[in-house]
Amino acid sequence: MARKSRSPALDAPRGRGGMLQRTPQPSRDRFGRFSESFARAMGTSGFLLGMTIFVLLWLSWNIWAPPALQFDPAATNFTLLTLILSLQASYAAPLILLAQNRQDDRDRVQIEQDRQRAERNLADTEYLAREVVALRMAVADFSEEVVTREVLRAELRAMLEKLEHRDSDNGAPR
Repeated sequence: MARKSRSPALDAPRGRGGMLQRTPQPSRDRFGRFSESFARAMGTSGFLLGMTIFVLLWLSWNIWAPPALQFDPAATNFTLLTLILSLQASYAAPLILLAQNRQDDRDRVQIEQDRQRAERNLADTEYLAREVVALRMAVADFSEEVVTREVLRAELRAMLEKLEHRDSDNGAPR
């Protein structure tokens, strides 16, 4: 008795297994893209202006608001604000470094591609220069062998003059 194989048929496309279809996987580089967008956003004047307004509002509220409504009083040296800004800095620095590393990797790849392109351009230029030299040499050789109208006319005139000179020496009438 022959055993049935559970492998899919050879003529069936892969990945069409009904219930076992794979869902699309999220990009593995999503965190890297996030870090780049975060670093890009932190370097804008809008971010600096927003952060300045946030800190000014925080300080103003906790200085001039009634003591019962202050959540980070000046008497404690704005401990919560310091903690928030420290936390932001502790996350911002690694994210910015990650974004810089990714940019360095892209730059390295771009430099390598530029180098390869320059090598190909140099090889193409050298090849074309050799071809131009070969064509010039071929044209020079060919032009020595080609008889132009002027050369032919000059040759015929010279032969005609020789014939006339020979006939005049022999005394033959013209």
